[in-house]
Amino acid sequence: MAGSGMRQAVDMIGKHAIKTFRRKKIEGYLSDKEYLSHGTRACPGCAGELMYRLTQRVLGKYPEVVLFGCPGCMTILMIGSGVMAGGRLPYVNCLFTNVFSTMTGVYRYYRHQGRDVKLVAFVGDGCTADVAFQSLSAAAERGENIVVICYDNEAYQNTGNQRSSTTPFGAKTYTSPVGGTRRGKDRTSKYMPLIMAAHNIPYVATATIAFLEDYLVKLNRALAVRDGLSYIHLYAPCPAGWGCPSDSALDISRIAVESNYFPLWECEASNLRFTYEPKPPISVGELTKIQGRLKHMNEKEIEQLQKFVDDRFNILKRFSAK
Repeated sequence: MAGSGMRQAVDMIGKHAIKTFRRKKIEGYLSDKEYLSHGTRACPGCAGELMYRLTQRVLGKYPEVVLFGCPGCMTILMIGSGVMAGGRLPYVNCLFTNVFSTMTGVYRYYRHQGRDVKLVAFVGDGCTADVAFQSLSAAAERGENIVVICYDNEAYQNTGNQRSSTTPFGAKTYTSPVGGTRRGKDRTSKYMPLIMAAHNIPYVATATIAFLEDYLVKLNRALAVRDGLSYIHLYAPCPAGWGCPSDSALDISRIAVESNYFPLWECEASNLRFTYEPKPPISVGELTKIQGRLKHMNEKEIEQLQKFVDDRFNILKRFSAK
């Protein structure tokens, strides 16, 4: 799904898009320029690449922006190749452990200068949910005025598909194999969006490529926050790591939302509301049919995954303002 311009990306996925996808409305949120270098070194069908490309088009409408990242799938796009920069926007490459502490220092430097610069991290689940969670939590507690976007491909995909704490129950990875007595990951996943909302920060949201307008609205709301940290959690299917066709990321994202596996919601000033709610939701078993990492799951295991999904959704319902 990589391309050199928004129109190419829109045309590519348009025939499969759900009815909430409106081209004119989408384009209204985006800068006219392409900010990511032409071509891509991402895997075929990478949802993270498309979301990063679109994110840059939104950020390009702001006068001063600095991007931050760390080792991960998107690093090859952010840094660039050879002598060619990864994009037009300033970028700071950090270590896994110091992304958010580095952003804190840069934020305070610009604040001392009296400059309103948008500082945005685009990092994976290995960074946010695992390795750098402590510094992320601390930055949220201190009220650092930064935006953190987590593209969650539910494993350490850049290093060969090892499980992370956001890997779902039953998923096959190189560190949660299937064979003999092993049946994939034996625990449910950490739910980062709700954990971040519990920090009482100004804005938390979830988003996918299947609901692009929803994401772009949420990104602009996150960027408008001036009194604390904003967090957006992106569901980013990885065809290479998940064992699914390279053109399936959009369909997987849609099914994840329609099954309540990945609900779409936002939380502002401790008020949580759903931005889309399927009625009725489909079975989470539909996700296991199109992902190689989940195809081994038997009926009992799918029922257990469904229970995890239902329990999590019910918790969100109790927190919902509705």
